[in-house]
Amino acid sequence: MKAVVAHGYGPPEQFTVRDVPVPRPGPGQIQVRIAAASLNPTDIRLPGGEYRAAVDLPFPHIPGNDFAGTVSEVGPGVTAFQVGDEIFGEAVPRAMRAVADPSRPSLSTGSLAEYAVFEADTPLIAHRPAGLSAPDAAAVATAGLTALSVIGSAEVKEGESVLVVGATGGVGTAVIPLLAAAGARVIATGTPADADVLRELGASEVIGYAASEYPADIDVALNLTLPEDRLAGLARTLRPGGRLITIIFPPPAPEVLGRDDVELRFLLDLGGEFGGMREVGALVVDGRLPVTISGRYTLDQGPQACVDLVRTHTLGKLIVTM
Repeated sequence: MKAVVAHGYGPPEQFTVRDVPVPRPGPGQIQVRIAAASLNPTDIRLPGGEYRAAVDLPFPHIPGNDFAGTVSEVGPGVTAFQVGDEIFGEAVPRAMRAVADPSRPSLSTGSLAEYAVFEADTPLIAHRPAGLSAPDAAAVATAGLTALSVIGSAEVKEGESVLVVGATGGVGTAVIPLLAAAGARVIATGTPADADVLRELGASEVIGYAASEYPADIDVALNLTLPEDRLAGLARTLRPGGRLITIIFPPPAPEVLGRDDVELRFLLDLGGEFGGMREVGALVVDGRLPVTISGRYTLDQGPQACVDLVRTHTLGKLIVTM
């Protein structure tokens, strides 16, 4: 089969498309013929070496967590899925087992490929509902699941102000409508060209990326992009007792905020604590969770999609179709 492959630690410009063996499912696993996959920053950062101290990544490595496709083979003991089922979801590389849910880990061989193998018993994979296309399903997997975990963890109350830093990414464009539906006043970072889309999604105000533009006395600051060494500037926007929620790995220490009168929460919900992929699909079909796609690529263009994700400004998700 064809797959996007990283041959060693390095930037996405070094990724290639090559023929590799088709993975086969073992006990409790399913093989999926991939129809579409979407990209997340972690897909680039992991083979880029950013998590090298925590994850020993074997090579060659096929990136890609999010997917939609058709079950093509089931391993022994699988009862939840059968050949021909249309499914979607997310799964981290097997090398990241240590950060996956310990009881029902969602692991895979990488979705930027014609075929991939996944663990079957996980809330992060579900049947794709009628009315949800494969590209949209792939686009909303991690973004929708993370948006659900943000809503559940942030406990936003009606009338509270929420600053979303990194609002134009996949998670940002997914969480803004849910925050707005909860009655929050959403301030989103973006470019002038992004403003109309962000307001249509539910943002009350769109500001630039500079910390000098951040407002004051915010109830909740949501970090979707900043590294640990820039969280102090974000924390200064919070009122006393405010909450700073970050999804950027690795988990930051509270001391980096430079103040002890606010709460820091790190989110990495790989167990579906706040809702799994079935709930994500239902939200999309019901129209409560819009899907924002700004770029579409073929598998042969997969390496370029990875480059574009980190080298250009994108709004929403980039999709690779097989």
